[in-house]
Amino acid sequence: MNLIAAVDRNWGIGLNNALLVRIPDDMKRFRQITTGKVVVMGRKTLESFPGGQPLKNRTNIVLTTDRNYKVKDAVLVYSMEELFQKLEEYASEEIYVIGGESIYRQLLDQCDTALITKIDYEYQADAWFPNLDHIEAWELAEESEEQTYFDLEYYFQKYERKRI
Repeated sequence: MNLIAAVDRNWGIGLNNALLVRIPDDMKRFRQITTGKVVVMGRKTLESFPGGQPLKNRTNIVLTTDRNYKVKDAVLVYSMEELFQKLEEYASEEIYVIGGESIYRQLLDQCDTALITKIDYEYQADAWFPNLDHIEAWELAEESEEQTYFDLEYYFQKYERKRI
């Protein structure tokens, strides 16, 4: 399984249930990578999308504890056990965990690859991605050339779980 996220210098990912910044090339990359794939998210992440609607051209799996929650064109699961049962229907390399913080933390140990857009700026945040630089099981495998969006610098990074 894979994780995909945009993080700031402190591994912040969001504030008030919204992304810290929207970088057009990062959004394009996200679409290119996840289109036709399975995306796994929590309810709050889904609600942060335009109109609270699932992402088009993807299988959207939403984890929520609210059994009364309904959303069209998404698969709802209500526990980690139910999520893992549902994910067995798909090839692991086709699955992308897309947030938020609690979902990333709960699924990190199940993943082998993390695609990170690392933004060289420190934002105010109230949600964070686990800092892979401080987790011994993970290593930075690839990093793009410096990218820029106006005066913002960022990098596309690929982290991989270390093989033991």
